[in-house]
Amino acid sequence: MRKDAQKNIPARSAVAALLVCAAWCCPPSQAQTPTESPAAAPLYKDFVDEAGRTVRIPQPVQRIVSLAPSLTETIYALGLEDRLVGDTDYCDYPPDAQKKTKVGGAINPSLEQIVALRPDLVLVTKSLNLIETVHALDNLGVSSYGTDPHTVEEIISSTERLADVLGVPEAGTTLGADLQRHLADLQQHLNGLPARRVLFIVWSDPLISVGKGTFIADALRLAGATSIVDSRQDWPHMSLEEVVRLQPDFLVFAASHSDSGQNDFDVLAERPGWRGLEAVRNRRFAVISDAVNRPAPRIVTAIEDLARQLHPEAFSSHPEDEKEKKPPPQQQLSLGITGASSGDRVLLEACACAL
Repeated sequence: MRKDAQKNIPARSAVAALLVCAAWCCPPSQAQTPTESPAAAPLYKDFVDEAGRTVRIPQPVQRIVSLAPSLTETIYALGLEDRLVGDTDYCDYPPDAQKKTKVGGAINPSLEQIVALRPDLVLVTKSLNLIETVHALDNLGVSSYGTDPHTVEEIISSTERLADVLGVPEAGTTLGADLQRHLADLQQHLNGLPARRVLFIVWSDPLISVGKGTFIADALRLAGATSIVDSRQDWPHMSLEEVVRLQPDFLVFAASHSDSGQNDFDVLAERPGWRGLEAVRNRRFAVISDAVNRPAPRIVTAIEDLARQLHPEAFSSHPEDEKEKKPPPQQQLSLGITGASSGDRVLLEACACAL
């Protein structure tokens, strides 16, 4: 990809994310009931989704199409992968999700393909999917349910509500309790420790970080960190001069594995001006799973991993035990400072899902 085209990726993605958010501010809609003869009419139950829409959902929900990677991950976390009959081109975790029938992208899915899968329910997220897609599904008589979490706590509660919608409330309660237990245990380790000042790098050229109202900023806080970026914008552009003035303790990268994250740091360290950061000169950086980019239950593993890297002293009393408790490495899309194609996908997902 040409360098000038690559630099336009964040701008295009940010604009797309803003358009998605603005469109969802339209008045709520209600899914239409498919025309059936009285004898064949299915049972329905009304729910209010997280976008404030009252939707009628067939009971039981046996066939699901997911239009967001985070929702696909949540379906698997709830143990309902057998009900997932379709998802998007970018639903890549867990690896089995790549085997599901693909219905296109989150922004422009194929309505024909969705209808052909005969779903009882299509899952959407307010920050990524277009309201026009929801309206089109309404007109086709296909029920859809929207999520809209903005904090880690809301990610957990959203998962529990979705489990209830899908008829497995016990699975949601169990999963939610387990995630809360992990977070509570983590806070016990971090209690009394000063927060590390960090710069979370969403994109390097132009430099884009996260605003204080995003679920990623909330994840940083739970990991014993605080972003140096004090912005109400979700994806603020930063000047390198301002970053040098603020002098973060650590740079944080999200990547599919530690080697790719280290490569991202090495590439960055060679760029003009970055040597002005003590964190660069002293190689103080953390690489975590890019699960942190998706509002799904897996984000808790990324939070735990970051806490261990920023505060190793909090986990050094029983290293054998901590080694056993450390979550397994995650596999997902790489941030790819030097790779435009994967970076485009990750940036769009990250920017959209925190609005």
